[in-house]
Amino acid sequence: MAQGIARIGRDRYRTAIEVGGRALVADEPPALGGQGAGFAPYDLLLASLGACTAITLRMYADRKGWPLESVEVSLRLHGQEERRIDRRLAIVGLDADQQARLADIAERTPVTLTLKAGLPIDTSLA
Repeated sequence: MAQGIARIGRDRYRTAIEVGGRALVADEPPALGGQGAGFAPYDLLLASLGACTAITLRMYADRKGWPLESVEVSLRLHGQEERRIDRRLAIVGLDADQQARLADIAERTPVTLTLKAGLPIDTSLA
């Protein structure tokens, strides 16, 4: 299963992250007191959903032998207390029925289902 580590020191909000053997940086934008040195936390959430959606749709089209040229997944997070994500798919190379099928598949990608269902988080001290 996936595993990661996030570390923060005295550099305000800059956070070093290691996930899947790769490194990246998260930070808050200057408007929120950060330096904008990396992705904001909600940017990473949208990136995860977008990547999972694009990859799942590519896998499905490949298994079906469909001539999918590209998929662009546009995401926007809305709201403060009741958040929601708008996801738009731009699919090139498929007919209307195939595009509709991929839109249906997008509703059942692993990250989509996780976000829709909620996820228990257990916190403990090391």
